[in-house]
Amino acid sequence: MKQPRIPPLLVDIVQSGILACEGITFDSRDACPACGGGLTGYDTKKKQFAVMLREDKPLPVYVFVKRFFCRQCRSVCFADDPFYPDTRIGSPVIDLCRTLSATMPFHRTSAYLAYMGIFVDRGTVRNYALGSFPEIPTTDLYGIRFPLSVVSLSSVAANAGEGSRIVGAEALAACGFPSAYRAAPDQLRLSEQGNQRDEQK
Repeated sequence: MKQPRIPPLLVDIVQSGILACEGITFDSRDACPACGGGLTGYDTKKKQFAVMLREDKPLPVYVFVKRFFCRQCRSVCFADDPFYPDTRIGSPVIDLCRTLSATMPFHRTSAYLAYMGIFVDRGTVRNYALGSFPEIPTTDLYGIRFPLSVVSLSSVAANAGEGSRIVGAEALAACGFPSAYRAAPDQLRLSEQGNQRDEQK
């Protein structure tokens, strides 16, 4: 496969946006999402936000998400975080998977992401591309459809200044509060068009 033609500025936007989230703690939630009851702090979990590539070696990027115990229904819930429900990587990476795969096969999307310094295998790209998610706000940068969440994260990081860390609330706003999204039961939308894109070479 030929090397993707991606302007270096786009690579910088992606990398600065994703890396800006490294080590952030997300520790805010107003009420229990199940019953609306009051919450008490429970513990904090380390979650993998992305896997970056440095000299072709995987470098995980982690965030920390607080969990709460509901005093009313006794369930445990996470703080608001930059993950869509029931997903294992950060929402900006999923946004990239979905926007890029809308115009190219899944294997090529994986190759584009690798060129931009993010590792996501073809099967994972396909799963997220065909999943049920909210509409992703996008913009056109250098002829490439690009998610605004990544651009916003990069902008927040730039405004914070070199050596400064952004806070959880800023990252959540940039990502569009993905954990607040509640998808309908996922239907397997394995359309003929999607399968044809997957098999293109």
